[in-house]
Amino acid sequence: MTATLADVAARAQVSPATVSRVLNGNYPVAAATRERVLRAVDELDYVLNGPASSLAAATSDLVGILVNDIADPFFGIMAGAAQAAIGEERGAREKLSVICNTGGSPERELTYLTLLQRQRAAAVIVTGGALEDSAHQAAVGAKLARLADAGTRIVLCGRPPVPGDSVTATLAFDNRGGGRRLTEHLIGLGHRRIGYVAGPTERTTTRHRLEGHRAALEAAGLARTLDARVVHGSYDRRSGYDAALELLRQEPELTALVAANDTVALGACAALRDRGLSVPGDVSVAGFVDLPFSADAVPALTTVRLPLYEAGARAGRLALGLEPAPPGGIATVHGELMVRASTAPPRTL
Repeated sequence: MTATLADVAARAQVSPATVSRVLNGNYPVAAATRERVLRAVDELDYVLNGPASSLAAATSDLVGILVNDIADPFFGIMAGAAQAAIGEERGAREKLSVICNTGGSPERELTYLTLLQRQRAAAVIVTGGALEDSAHQAAVGAKLARLADAGTRIVLCGRPPVPGDSVTATLAFDNRGGGRRLTEHLIGLGHRRIGYVAGPTERTTTRHRLEGHRAALEAAGLARTLDARVVHGSYDRRSGYDAALELLRQEPELTALVAANDTVALGACAALRDRGLSVPGDVSVAGFVDLPFSADAVPALTTVRLPLYEAGARAGRLALGLEPAPPGGIATVHGELMVRASTAPPRTL
């Protein structure tokens, strides 16, 4: 049932006139009162002008694209490709796509979904891994369901599926498979002492790539010391640098490092160089994603290529209904192992 302005007023314990003043921003309201009203709006998913049934059933020409960090090439490439695909349409199907940069904040992610609902967005594309938090996942699922009920098309790109039937299409990256193939490559070269620089513990992407790494080690009978060779951090260069030094401190005889992504891998390479170690002569290093700089690094980085641009463009077409949804609404996007100069057999062979 659609919430009304009166419902918001009752929840916030203020008059309907006060709610209108807060939402319109045309009259001074005490900060505490304003906060109560906005909290009630969020809790009830109140949509401005929502009571009008004609508005509730209609959508605008707006497409929202949610990203964690637009400065991160992982998100920038997908978002840019989605915008390019959306921008190809002209005439009655033409849409305005906007980037919603959450900064990795769960609260901001929910806020953007609420704002897009108020704007009656034609479509919403959510990119990247999800937060490993059941309460937040339930809240996101509820927001997406309300958007879908209002006629908004929902596309997940590089994000795991969510329960229910609110999502038009999900393009899920095979992070487990890619993580496994990367580690199998190192094992095939003869490496047995392999360290892992993982991403943040609270992200699904981190868990899935680490599960693939673990599966490869287990299949080779090498999983006994896995946990002692994993250091978690952010998806940035500094994290890779610090984690590589910590892994070397724990086990100076490491012959290979697997990084959560290519940016982290470059940080690890820098740490190795600063310790007087060569890549791959002393330690092999591998990344994940195949960002544009990976092939031009020195040495060129072995990694798993995720088709970011292709996935983003497909997400844009799905958001506009220009391409049919995959069977069952879910398509698995596989990565490709890119073997380059940063990995080689260990010197002990």
